[in-house]
Amino acid sequence: MEVNDIIGQFCNKTLNKNNVHRILAHSYLFYFISFLLGLFLDFLFPFKIFEKFPIVSLGIIFLVFGTFLILWAQISSHHFNKENMNKETFCNGPYRYTRTPTHFGLFFLMLGFGVITNSFFIVVFSIVSFVVTKLTFIRKEEKILAEKYSTPYLEYKKSVKL
Repeated sequence: MEVNDIIGQFCNKTLNKNNVHRILAHSYLFYFISFLLGLFLDFLFPFKIFEKFPIVSLGIIFLVFGTFLILWAQISSHHFNKENMNKETFCNGPYRYTRTPTHFGLFFLMLGFGVITNSFFIVVFSIVSFVVTKLTFIRKEEKILAEKYSTPYLEYKKSVKL
């Protein structure tokens, strides 16, 4: 195989619009932009949603849980066995409970920050980001994974509903 062929294959994989990593990057960027927009609107219109201080502890729990979930998902995803794929291959770590643990983690991080800072807009944008991500980015990602891994992924998708 020539160097040009190797470079061409790499470019095709990287630039392919049906690349799972590209879709994930866009969804994470959507969360980030939503977070920044929430911060900006909170700065312009500082609506407060909670009157009592104890709600801050719930925000801290959300932050810790979101961080834990993202780290657990990242560690688990590096241990996927791509040889001899079957349904159990996907049921590793938090992926046995949800198909999108990183997105749930981002949601809890953003929501937790919004609760701690008592920011109406960040709380609202965390919910909007989660719904939009589920309805657009995750659907695209799952379609690609179903095409790539076929029956094992479809069986996994049936067994893990979230």
